Amino acid sequence: MNFFDAQDQARRATRWLVVVYVIATILIVAGVTLVVTAAIYGFGQGIRPDPQLLGAVAVAATLLIVGATLYRTARLSSGGGRVATEMGGTKVSADVSDPLRQRLRNVVEEMAIASGVPVPEIYVLEREPGINAFAAGFTPGDAAVAVTRGTLELLDRDELQGVVAHEFSHILNGDMRLNIRMMGVLFGIMVINLVGRMILRGGYHSGASIGRRNRNSGGVMALGLGLAVLGWIGVFFARLIKAAVSRQREYLADASAVQFTRQTDGIANALKKIGGFQGHSYLQAADAEEVSHMLFALGAKFSGLFATHPPLADRIRALDPSFDPSRYPPVRHSDRRVPQPEPDGPMAGFAPGVDSIAVAPQAVVEAVGRPGPAHVGFATALRRSIPEELESPAHSPSRAYLVALALLVDPSGRHAARQFDFLRQQLGAERASLVERYYRQILEIGPLYRLPLLEISFPALKLSPLEQLEYLLDLGRRLIEQDGEVDFHEFCFYRILARTLSQAADPSAPPARFRATRAAVRDAAVLLLTLLADRGHDARADKQRAFAAGLGLFGRWAGEVDFEPVGAGAVGRFDASLDVLAKMGSAAKQTLLKAVTATVVHDGRVTIAEAEMIRAICASLDCPLPPLIAEAAAS
Repeated sequence: MNFFDAQDQARRATRWLVVVYVIATILIVAGVTLVVTAAIYGFGQGIRPDPQLLGAVAVAATLLIVGATLYRTARLSSGGGRVATEMGGTKVSADVSDPLRQRLRNVVEEMAIASGVPVPEIYVLEREPGINAFAAGFTPGDAAVAVTRGTLELLDRDELQGVVAHEFSHILNGDMRLNIRMMGVLFGIMVINLVGRMILRGGYHSGASIGRRNRNSGGVMALGLGLAVLGWIGVFFARLIKAAVSRQREYLADASAVQFTRQTDGIANALKKIGGFQGHSYLQAADAEEVSHMLFALGAKFSGLFATHPPLADRIRALDPSFDPSRYPPVRHSDRRVPQPEPDGPMAGFAPGVDSIAVAPQAVVEAVGRPGPAHVGFATALRRSIPEELESPAHSPSRAYLVALALLVDPSGRHAARQFDFLRQQLGAERASLVERYYRQILEIGPLYRLPLLEISFPALKLSPLEQLEYLLDLGRRLIEQDGEVDFHEFCFYRILARTLSQAADPSAPPARFRATRAAVRDAAVLLLTLLADRGHDARADKQRAFAAGLGLFGRWAGEVDFEPVGAGAVGRFDASLDVLAKMGSAAKQTLLKAVTATVVHDGRVTIAEAEMIRAICASLDCPLPPLIAEAAAS
C-alpha cells in the first residue's frame, strides 16, 4: 500500500467513524428518552406523558453527547503535545545531554529527515515502566512522538528505531488525525455513562441523608441506573469501534516500519521484549482507556473483541514466522544498559558530493511517504555530518528563526546583498550578521542540507510565542520579496515554513474548503509546470522541451497549451495555485507529481538542487518525499 492508498484508507475510516457516531448518537438519545420516560412516569405520582418534555429530553441528550465530543476535541486542539502532556509526558529538550534521550532525539530526527516531514516534538512518559509509545497530532506540523521510560531504558537502538518507525508510519498514513477525532467521538458516546453514575451516587446519598427511600428517590435511582446501563452499552460499542479501526492500522504500521528500516529484527525484538517483560506494555499512571487505540502496543489488559491491537504473538509471527510464543526472552529493568553518547561526524561510506542523479517519475510517486532503508541510512549519516555551527542554532529556541531566515535568502547569491541590508534594518547588525554566517555555511555544505535543517529547526521554532511566529512569517515574506520578484526556490521554502508553523499554531483548524473548477485546477497545474520549465533552464528550446515532457503526462485533460515564459508576479500568484493543487484527489496528485518530475528531469538526470526542489514542491503539496539522492550518496 503506497502513501496515497493509505491516506485514502484513513479518510474512508474517518467517514465510517462519522456514520457510526451519528447512528450511535441517535440510538443513545432514543434510549435516554425511554429511560427518562420510565423513571418519570413509572415512579411519578399521577404524572401524564408530556410530548414536549420528552422532546426536551431528546434535545438535551443530543446536546450533551455532541457538546462532550466538541469539548474533548477542543481540549486536544493544541495538537500532539497536549495529548503527551496530559498523559504525563516530559518534553525532551533541544540541548539534552542524557545519552538515552539524546539517542531518542537522534533517532526521531533521522526518521523525520528520511521521511521528508518536520521533526515532531519528543516526549518521555517518565512514570511508565512498560514498553510503549505513540504518535499524536492533527497534522505532521503539530505532531508529537512519545515513548515510555521502559521503551527508553529496555530497548537497544535498532529496537527503538523500529518502534519510532512504526509511529512515523502513523504520521505518514494519516492515522493521527483519525485517532484524535476518535478520542473526541468516543468521549461523547461514553459521557452518558458518567452522567448515570453521578446520578446514582447523588440519589443514594440524598436518600440516605433523609433516612428513607421515598418514591421520588427511587425514581432518581432508577434514572441513574438506566443511564449507567445505557452508558455501559455505549462504552461497549465504543470499545468495539476503537478495536475495529485500530487493529488493521497496527498491522500496516508494523509492515511499514520494516519497509522503512529493512530491519525486521528491530521491531520484532521490541515486541518480543514486551512479551518477556513483567510490565509488558501496560500503562500505570496514564489513562489507557482513552488512548489505547493510538499506542504502539496494548496499554491495558484488553482482549478479544475489545483489543485495539492484534495479539502480540500474531504481530511477531507476521515479522518472524519462526517465532515460538512460549519462548519470550526474559526482560528485567536490571538488564538495562546506558548507551554511549551518540557519535558525531560523517559515517564511513557517506559521499554527499554526487553532482546529479537519474530519477524516474514513477519512482518519485512510489517513494512519497515511504522512506526505505537507504533513506534512513542516508538521514543518519547526514544528521551526523551537520556542522556544529548549524546544528546547535537549529536546535536553539533563540536562534532557530535565524537559521530559518538564512534558508530563505537567495541561494544563487544574486539578491543576497539586498536581502541582508533589509535584515540589518529589521533585526539589527548583530543578528543579521548571524543570519549571514549561517547562510555562508549552508552554501558551503550544499543543497542536501537545506530541507533537513528546516525540518530540524521546527521543534525549537514552535517554542516561540504566537506573536513571534507571526512576525517571523511576515519578515520571511518581505525578505523573499526584496528583489521585486519572488524566486521559486525561496517561495517553496517559505511555504513549507508558513504551512508548518500555521499547523502548529492552530492544529485543529479545518483545511480551507472550496470547490475548484476543472479549469482552475488545470490552470494551476500548467502554471506549476511553466514555472519549473522557465526557471530551470536558460535556453527557450530547453524550456519548451521540459514543459512538453511534463504536460504530456496530463493527456487530454490539459488540452493544447503552448509554453509561454512566466511574467512578473507569477510566483506570487502560485501560492493560491498550490492551495488548489493540494486539494486534488490521490490519483490526480500522483499524475501531477509524475508531471513535475518529468518536467525537471526531461533530460534524464537532475542536479542535487533540482532534486531538493522536487522535494520542496512535494512538501508544499502535503506529499512528503524522502531524499532522492539517498541511494546514490550511499553507493
